[in-house]
Amino acid sequence: MKELLKKLTETFSPSGYESAVRDVIRAEVKGLADDIRVDALGNLIVRKGPTKPGKNTKRIMIAAHMDEIGLIATHVDENGFVRFTTIGGVYPNMLLGGRVRFANGTPGVMHTEPLDKPTDTPAIEKMFIDVGATSNKNHPIKIGDVAAFERPFMDWGERMVAKSMDDRIGCLVAIEALRALKDTPHEVYFVFTTQEEVGTRGAETSAYGIDPDLGFSIDVTAWGDTPNRKGFEMYLGKGPAIKIKDGGMLSDPRIVDWMVRTAEKNKLPYQREVLLGGTTDARSMQLVRAGVPVGCVSIPCRYVHSPSEMVDSKDVNNAIKLIVALLSNPVQL
Repeated sequence: MKELLKKLTETFSPSGYESAVRDVIRAEVKGLADDIRVDALGNLIVRKGPTKPGKNTKRIMIAAHMDEIGLIATHVDENGFVRFTTIGGVYPNMLLGGRVRFANGTPGVMHTEPLDKPTDTPAIEKMFIDVGATSNKNHPIKIGDVAAFERPFMDWGERMVAKSMDDRIGCLVAIEALRALKDTPHEVYFVFTTQEEVGTRGAETSAYGIDPDLGFSIDVTAWGDTPNRKGFEMYLGKGPAIKIKDGGMLSDPRIVDWMVRTAEKNKLPYQREVLLGGTTDARSMQLVRAGVPVGCVSIPCRYVHSPSEMVDSKDVNNAIKLIVALLSNPVQL
């Protein structure tokens, strides 16, 4: 599992440029599903289970997004420095001295001019990427070229650290749940979505096409277990979280109850999540067509949207077990 997570997190695929990680995922799920296809927005849609309606058959959509936050070049000056803007929620305080890699393989270092106060954090507009060029002639980077954080995967035993855990860890959980799901009475769609970080776009179009009876996303959530972190109850290693609310979505209480009942019946640890900011693919799924009852299974993650996001393998394994249990039995909401 860790070898797959290393491959997923180290694959370059910012929002809108998910083809490389989609190829990795497609190779993993080949042979595990009854149907695999890619839609117009690049979502990888993987179906398992019967398609004929039955008394207890539901059409269930599970979404995990493939994309990661990134940067895009807006200007190359006469000395070869690259100005940029963000793709998704990139925080300025995470960037100074950090390294990136462009889609064409060019590495770069992010920095700014010397600051009046070393404790200041400059705005994105004041930063640049240094790729080692001395002018803009024959420069390797063009306006519109995209970049992502450059960081290796680190295995610390139970804890794992990488850039793009958000949401390659959700993709890993979905792949392993699909692998472990031997049988289901439901028409299940595992959807590896595009462009979540820029507005949950892939989830919206894929949910419209699938028209599910219910669904949930698999994504990371924030952490509450570092020194002086207050007001958010979330701990690495204490189980996956069952989302009740986030900054863009209220989970359907019936979905929450279904998840809680299933976790308790199978003696799986879980946490209850109320996230004050941010949202997931479930927000868009909830609003398509005439509406869809949705929820979310969250993986606690420290340092979200940084180059070094951390998760606990116990939470990952228990998330997989929970999802398999949810999908293996008839659903009564």
